[in-house]
Amino acid sequence: MLKAGDEAPDFRLPDQDGKTRRLVTLLAGRALILYFYPADFTPGCTQEACDLRDLHARILASGLQVVGVSPQSPESHRRFREKYALPFLLLSDEDKTAIQAYGVDGPLGIGVRRATFLVDGHRRIVDSVLADLRIGRHQAFVERAVAVREGRAG
Repeated sequence: MLKAGDEAPDFRLPDQDGKTRRLVTLLAGRALILYFYPADFTPGCTQEACDLRDLHARILASGLQVVGVSPQSPESHRRFREKYALPFLLLSDEDKTAIQAYGVDGPLGIGVRRATFLVDGHRRIVDSVLADLRIGRHQAFVERAVAVREGRAG
C-alpha cells in the first residue's frame, strides 16, 4: 500500500454515470479523500459510505472532496449512490488498475482492501489508513483530516 510522501498514481476510471474521470482533473490543486472499498450494498461498505455522506458538508467546508473507488460497474455505483443519497463520486475500477496501483488489492488478487488516502492538490499522499473490518477507523481518519484543515486539531 502507498504511504505518506508517495505520489498518488493518476487513473482514468468511469464514474457512476459512465463519465471518465482522472485523478489529476479531480484534484485540480484541491485535496481529496480517496477511499477504496470492497463492494456496493454490503453492510460495511454501506456504513462507510453513509458515514462519509453524513460528514460531507464538513468535508467540503474544509476544502476537501471525497471520491470512492471499487470494482463494481458504473450501473451498480449509480444504484448505490441513489439508494443512499451519496453526494460524492463513485468510480468503477472493474479491471482493478487503480486498486493495484494503490496497493490495495486483496490477498491473492481476491477482493479489495478497505483503505482511505488523503491526497493533496499536488498528487502527494499526506496520510492513509488501512482497516478492512474496522469501519470506524476510516470515519475517524476523515474526521481528523477535516479537523486539521479547520484548524481544530494538531
